[in-house]
Amino acid sequence: MKYLLSLDQGTTSSRSILFDTNGKVVAVAQREFTQHYPQPGWVEHDAEEIWTTQLRTAQEVLKKAKLTAKDIAAIGITNQRETTVAWDKRTGKAIANAIVWQDRRTAKFCDKLKAKGEAKNIGAKTGLVVDAYFSATKMHWFLQNVPEAKVLAKAGQLAFGTIDSWLLWRLTEGKVHATDVSNASRTMLYNIGTGKWDAELLKLFGVPASTLPQVRPSSGLFGETTLLGGSIPIAGIAGDQQSALFGQVCTQPGMVKNTYGTGCFMLMHTGTKRIVSTNHLLTTVAWQLDGGPMEYAVEGSIFIAGAVVQWLRDGLGIIQKSSEVEALAASVPDTGGVHLVPAFAGLGAPHWDPHARALICGMTRGTTKAHLARAALEGIAYQVADILQAMQADAGVKLRELRVDGGASNNNLMMQFQADLLGVPVVRPVVTETTALGAAYLAGLGVGLWKSPAEIASQWQAERRFKPAMTAAKRKTLMSGWARALERVRGE
Repeated sequence: MKYLLSLDQGTTSSRSILFDTNGKVVAVAQREFTQHYPQPGWVEHDAEEIWTTQLRTAQEVLKKAKLTAKDIAAIGITNQRETTVAWDKRTGKAIANAIVWQDRRTAKFCDKLKAKGEAKNIGAKTGLVVDAYFSATKMHWFLQNVPEAKVLAKAGQLAFGTIDSWLLWRLTEGKVHATDVSNASRTMLYNIGTGKWDAELLKLFGVPASTLPQVRPSSGLFGETTLLGGSIPIAGIAGDQQSALFGQVCTQPGMVKNTYGTGCFMLMHTGTKRIVSTNHLLTTVAWQLDGGPMEYAVEGSIFIAGAVVQWLRDGLGIIQKSSEVEALAASVPDTGGVHLVPAFAGLGAPHWDPHARALICGMTRGTTKAHLARAALEGIAYQVADILQAMQADAGVKLRELRVDGGASNNNLMMQFQADLLGVPVVRPVVTETTALGAAYLAGLGVGLWKSPAEIASQWQAERRFKPAMTAAKRKTLMSGWARALERVRGE
């Protein structure tokens, strides 16, 4: 039997997961890496640490499964999107820390672009809103603030890339500088209509075309690596949320998945139709299969989801392990009127307020850490409900079910509350590692293990369905309480 190796490079950890051809997890290796916060609102990663942790987990997972490079049909890469790396093409070394998708340092630059009336043109070409979240403003910052970046760019020796490009460069030992359509679509430099880097946008952000990777379909041969004891083809790449959409087999228009990770990301597949959002959602490329057309999705991005639980653990110390939050939250019947709006990095969709900041309100002397824990979990679910309302309005379709994945989808208390708030079933699959699974599926298609997504669809199985049990009146009351809390976190 052949296996697929998925490199799942996330915001807080690098993981490698081996899947068999039935889509079952064979082995997992994971390593956390350092989060750097040099200034308020700045978030950085050491790109070299990302590379070494990712390579080590790949080596570890093969060892765990007692497999060698010969047993691996292909490698798929999925990655935290928008996080931007700048490196020297001659040495392959990063010239500064990577700027993470959560980083807000370019918010004022975004305000200037909006004031100059650039938002409409950028939105029409890229499907994105002007926000510090995306890669183009980070590239602009590197070129303005890192002297080495300017020097290398002039000499044609600077490389910019999202994390997939960085890993691909290192895996192929500098032979390949490429990305896939899904990651390219998150840069604010890629025209999702023409399928090309946009010359007008490159000029606006001052990014030389020579720095950028070649854009390819998400499934197909990117190159090969010999760093794992033999030659293995790299045949699938997708940004983490598009990869999860594929892993959840949401390959028919109208299907929706939500991933509860560090952030929270809801995507609706819209097929080859590009829906222009009128409700502040993003139009993004879902994927492109080798030889096939570009397929699209509508996306709502929440910056802080699982990260709020990490904050309860590391910032407040009210839990020792993230897994303890469910029992603590379940020890009280409700939040006692407390709302926790986790706008630690501003508010994402559909509000797009980079200046908003987190807030806890509604506390009394009777408020306990259990109420805070419950309010933190409910704060995630409320944000998802806001996005779903916008998504249904944009697409003109009513959701039938929400497929969920990511770490917090294993929290039964939160999934039930989510179903209650949305008024539709929330469905958790047997394999919740859908981000990594999507990359494995794309890689498998890229080397011909499967002929089409339809062949893969039969592998998806539901593990549990959470059915809504809340009255419409109660739902309305809760949502209006959340709306009042949201008003209080608004930035100036």
